Amino acid sequence: MEEQLVQLLSATQTAQEGPRKQAEQQLLSLYGHQELPLGLVGIACHASVPLNIRQASLLYLKNLVLAGWSDSLDEFKGQILVTDDNKLQLRQRLLELATADQLDRKLKAAAGLVVSKIAIADYPIDWPDLLDSLLQLIPNASDGQLHGALKVLGELVEDCLNENTFFGVAPRLIKALYDVAINDQRKPTLRALACKVFHGCFDILEMVLEDHKATVKGFADEILKDWIPFFINVMNTRLPDPPSYQDEEQDSPGAELYKGNVAFKLQVVKVLMRIRSVFPAILAPQSLILFQATWTELSLLQPAYSLMYIHEERQSRLEDADGLPYTLDFLVLEELDFMQACLRAPPVRAQLEQELQNQTVENSWVTQVIKLAVAYAQITTEEEGLWEIDVNIFLSEETSVTANYTPRTACGDLVIKLGEWLTQPTIDGLLTYTRVLYSESKGWKAEEAALYVLNQLLSDFQDVDKQIGPEAASGYVDFIRHAMQQPDSFLRARGYLVAGSLTRTSGNALQPLAASFLEACLQAISSDDSDVVQVSCIRATQCYLQALPHSATQPLQQNIILAVTNYLNAQDMQELAEGDDLVITMVETLRDAILIDTRICITGSGLDTLFQVASYQANNFQLTMLVVEAFEEVTQSIADMGGDAYVQLCAKVLPSLTGAFDVGNLTEENALCNFAADLLAVLAERGPEPLPAGFVATTMPKLTRLLLGSDDEELLKSATTAVKNIISHDHQQLFEWRDETGKAGLEVALIIVSRLLTSSSDHAAGEVGALAAEVVEKAGHERLGPYLEGLLRSVAVRLAKAEQAQFIQSLTLVFARLSLNHAGEVVDFLARQDIEGQNGLQVVLAKWLENSINFAGYDEIRQKYVRLQRIPYGDDQVFGWFNVKGINVIALSKLYDLKDPRLAQVQVKGDLIASNDGRIMTRSRAKTNPDQYTIVPAPLKILKVLVVELQSASGAPLDASAAAELAEEGSEDGDWEDEPNPFVDLGSGYTREQLMAFAAEEPGGGRQRDDETQSFLIDFFKRAATTPGFQEEFNGLTEEEKQRLRDSAA
Repeated sequence: MEEQLVQLLSATQTAQEGPRKQAEQQLLSLYGHQELPLGLVGIACHASVPLNIRQASLLYLKNLVLAGWSDSLDEFKGQILVTDDNKLQLRQRLLELATADQLDRKLKAAAGLVVSKIAIADYPIDWPDLLDSLLQLIPNASDGQLHGALKVLGELVEDCLNENTFFGVAPRLIKALYDVAINDQRKPTLRALACKVFHGCFDILEMVLEDHKATVKGFADEILKDWIPFFINVMNTRLPDPPSYQDEEQDSPGAELYKGNVAFKLQVVKVLMRIRSVFPAILAPQSLILFQATWTELSLLQPAYSLMYIHEERQSRLEDADGLPYTLDFLVLEELDFMQACLRAPPVRAQLEQELQNQTVENSWVTQVIKLAVAYAQITTEEEGLWEIDVNIFLSEETSVTANYTPRTACGDLVIKLGEWLTQPTIDGLLTYTRVLYSESKGWKAEEAALYVLNQLLSDFQDVDKQIGPEAASGYVDFIRHAMQQPDSFLRARGYLVAGSLTRTSGNALQPLAASFLEACLQAISSDDSDVVQVSCIRATQCYLQALPHSATQPLQQNIILAVTNYLNAQDMQELAEGDDLVITMVETLRDAILIDTRICITGSGLDTLFQVASYQANNFQLTMLVVEAFEEVTQSIADMGGDAYVQLCAKVLPSLTGAFDVGNLTEENALCNFAADLLAVLAERGPEPLPAGFVATTMPKLTRLLLGSDDEELLKSATTAVKNIISHDHQQLFEWRDETGKAGLEVALIIVSRLLTSSSDHAAGEVGALAAEVVEKAGHERLGPYLEGLLRSVAVRLAKAEQAQFIQSLTLVFARLSLNHAGEVVDFLARQDIEGQNGLQVVLAKWLENSINFAGYDEIRQKYVRLQRIPYGDDQVFGWFNVKGINVIALSKLYDLKDPRLAQVQVKGDLIASNDGRIMTRSRAKTNPDQYTIVPAPLKILKVLVVELQSASGAPLDASAAAELAEEGSEDGDWEDEPNPFVDLGSGYTREQLMAFAAEEPGGGRQRDDETQSFLIDFFKRAATTPGFQEEFNGLTEEEKQRLRDSAA
């Protein structure tokens, strides 16, 4: 069979699709044949078979293992494909292959991966001697065997070992790794690999730390007694001089040894960083020694780094086949980060603060750290070349939106952290060293780096509302002017960028110079011969627009827009469309310029340029959102002006928007139509009531064609929202309008709703509920007549099939809004409906109640679609000026108050029934064993939902998982002590307030206190408690829910 398998595996490597797919299908058809796994492992072991075929055999064997080795694997397909006898043979042969001496690294890695997948299912019960075999092999293994054993151990630690299996083997495992790491007779790469596996052990320790703090910390204390002194020794060991460029290119033995030493030291730093994050108190006593060692090494490595990357162009950011980074830039990056972490250690801070008291600015350690940071922040030869070719890469680095974290960006972060701790000494030290640099003429890269570091510091100041003092700000003016006049484009660009940042973060200190700086910036956009300088000036312009009063910038508003427009017109639009960062920078600058005085949108070309830029990248979500949000501000501002300003805006933009629909239709660019529909939705939403005459006649034909002809889901949602907003603001104009066939506007709207409700896609019809609710509310029974019940039935039928939460809430909105004033009629209507054999009341209430608390931010029911209105409750109570936030609450309370026996007959899901079998819930188990719920009557479920709403309205804390995520985000800046994490201690009122404040910054990110809703619900429950049947329903609540109600009544 092996020969047949070799042929099939060879065919899977062909570029011809037909034979390749046929071979893949034949291999799948052999699943269940016991010769298949044995044949695959046999091929992998045959040295005479080509390497790519041997690798392919292991890949297919891994897929077979995942599909049919054990039902405990996530990707198990339902049938065991390997017998127990064959499993025993496969385990042994794969382990021998993975730890073979003279074998290709990639092949060993592939074998090790299969071993780890099997171990997930079989270790320790069915493969008890796996770890023993590896640990016995390691002490006397050859380099090849040791490499394989360490790779397998790494896979086991990452995928297989857990809190139940790790601690039993941990002492022997960690001792074996330690013995390899300290053995200087071993290759540095093998010692690095041992450290990498040890690094992985901390993931397991961290996982169990919270539940077993004392035990885990005691264990960590014990094992790190040996490791930390070893790490300190490694940190104090100097690297040899780097190989020459020629030796590196030829992979000479010296170059290989150097790479290995770099890889080894880098893994040591990574482990130290991991210890610091999990067990900071253990490392804290050694933090001063480690800080000094790291600073010393970075100082010693700087000449080599400068030679290799700033003057020459050596290869950077490289790692070997085992995932071990080995280039010097990676080591420098890790050590810069570790140095930054050490700066936050109490022993280090205490020592440095004491030293600082007796030092002048010129010789202070702060100035020396800045000197080091400026040295490593210089533009590398590689960056210089890339940025000259593609200005987008330069901008992505400048705006910190790139994932390319380099020593340059790390140095910016280092100085930022220094500035957070010692603000004035950092400013003074940077200014002092900048003066030295410029006086000694260290070269343009050093001068640019000093200004770059300043720019990073100023950006941080801006983020935290901190300002630089006027004396320091004035001290940089000459350096900025000098930089602006230099022939080196990157230094010139940096001068313009720093000028803008400094103006923005220095209060009024540079106001007398700001106008001249801004004018120089605009001049450079138009006339500088460097793209980098031009885009830097476009970006810097934003700083001036944010810093200066509108009275100072308004005279230049037209010049700013014209400068950006002219730059745009000089670009190749196809090339421009390929780069996000430049386009976004232009849009942000145009937006800020337009918002100086939005009247320019009526008379000038600012909006036209904004739309032009976005139209070339209509499929760029971030860009179109920027433009849409800017247009929201413009539209709102102009609508607020009153008079005919909004009419003039419509006259200005409607031709462009309707034209975009035509262009998008001709070119089949749905993204362009979608963008235009979003803008049109905004224009209608922010407009007056009624809309200008002719608005409907201009827009509805285009929208109708899209909504009745397109299948693009996003386009349908955007166009639906536009129509909904038109009806909301001027239903009279729409109802009086007739299309080209003579159909009235209401009939067209009903046709649109009908088409969307019959769509097979929940996402495409996601906004139809809001549109239907608007039609029902505005048209009323007198206009809809017999169509009303048909429309409502169509909504109920579609709701029965809806699966997506947003779509469910959109359709539910129709009945929620009707229930505000006609709850009884809604129940009567639904009770009469038969929807595929089920009562309509059962269908709608089940969907409504089971999904109510999961609606994403209650966007439709709680925030968007119902404007402020006065809603009476009962005969004499008025529930205030209500926004959408309370609509769901009121609707459900109205239904409950009916005390209709038909509601009690509706059975819905109640509380989740917790699984107590103790087994881990894998994806395969979740499919076969879905969650189970109690079944409760609808009135009880309404109470449960309203109890949750009562907690929400009271400003309840984030749940533990959300708090843990926030705690993780903040852990980088945490202390070096193992103190209780305040974010996890949700009993702390102060922390809860902090977390809620943080969550409140993000739309929908958390629930805020709502006194009006809380007051309403408290009154509701007090009143409900006096009604028949409430006590029985109260008894059906959980103890937690009962306590919430008791607390609210107290």
